Amino acid sequence: MIDVHCHLEQEDYEKDRDEVIERCKKELKAIITSCAHPKDLEKTIEMVKKHEKFVFASVGIHPEYIGEFSEKDVESFIEKIRRNKEFFVAIGEVGLDFNWVKDKELQERQKNMFKTFIDLSKELDLPLVVHSRDAMEETIRILEEKRASKVHLHLFGEHSFLKNVIKNGWFISIGPIVLRSKKHKKIARDMLLERIMLETDSPWFGFGKRNDPTSIKDVANKIAEIKKISFDEVWKVCGENAIRFFNLDI
Repeated sequence: MIDVHCHLEQEDYEKDRDEVIERCKKELKAIITSCAHPKDLEKTIEMVKKHEKFVFASVGIHPEYIGEFSEKDVESFIEKIRRNKEFFVAIGEVGLDFNWVKDKELQERQKNMFKTFIDLSKELDLPLVVHSRDAMEETIRILEEKRASKVHLHLFGEHSFLKNVIKNGWFISIGPIVLRSKKHKKIARDMLLERIMLETDSPWFGFGKRNDPTSIKDVANKIAEIKKISFDEVWKVCGENAIRFFNLDI
């Protein structure tokens, strides 16, 4: 009933953003949109205000953008987050991306920025939404080193680290990639349902067309099929997980 990770701020929705949200209201209980670049902060806050108790938001800087910001820029953005903290239910998506960022110096800066946002999540007492691509071992090392506890691994795709996720009490979200990816199907099979949430990462993962948050129904159907349980059970438990994890007021 809740898409815990999408990107409603993207230009893909510029012409019909409100219409998309209104359609989602007919099928879902809530949406969490991820503001992953400082330029989208005001737009995200306006969405939260306009669609109160339906659109919620997380906020951070995606590691892919590390080359765009100095430490001073990051601190300035964090100050804006502090001043507007009532509009956010989580910090993220933040983390590491060694797929798009190959430069070793920039990767080190990613690590430092990640640690800064982990500290912010603790300071504001908000959950942490984590992006990791081709960097899961280092991501987990930093999370454990920093003793991050309320962690959501968005689009988690590394089965070999599932034991670490379970041991640390972290949550994962599964998106439309599970419809096609064998490794994500294996994760859906082996992860505890009580630690799974549903996401779309829309507008992406539409497989040739623009995606939107209502496609979490397809994700829930596939998880139900994989786990050999009912759609209703997946829909209910994953929704309850999201409400509890993000402390949503709905």
